[in-house]
Amino acid sequence: MTDCPELSVEAPAETVKMTRSKTFQAYLPNGHRTYSCIHCRAHLANHDELVSKSFQGSQGRAYLFNSVVNVGCGPAEERILLTGLHAVADIYCENCKTTLGWKYEHAFESSQKYKEGKFIIELAHMIKDNGW
Repeated sequence: MTDCPELSVEAPAETVKMTRSKTFQAYLPNGHRTYSCIHCRAHLANHDELVSKSFQGSQGRAYLFNSVVNVGCGPAEERILLTGLHAVADIYCENCKTTLGWKYEHAFESSQKYKEGKFIIELAHMIKDNGW
């Protein structure tokens, strides 16, 4: 995806009209329950990828997902979270650049290994879309 939305020019030069169209890297199927960025409405995750609703983010409740779309990932760093030491990378919306949560890169405790490779998105940054 490019950083700038596509621009299209319509009509002759004396009445140039420019329109911006939203383009996301990925669109989730219509009719399926999805979660989108509350700030720009870019699709983030399909409800089928939801693992748990019982997580805590820095800004309140958060959901754990197996996979997400339209999300960029920062560098991994070690953090002490409520469930112990983890290597996590902040994730952000590729469209509006809002930090959404984090990705679990590595869990140091064996009981937390199931989180590796999964994503936390805070409820404060997402909205339910399509078929709820």
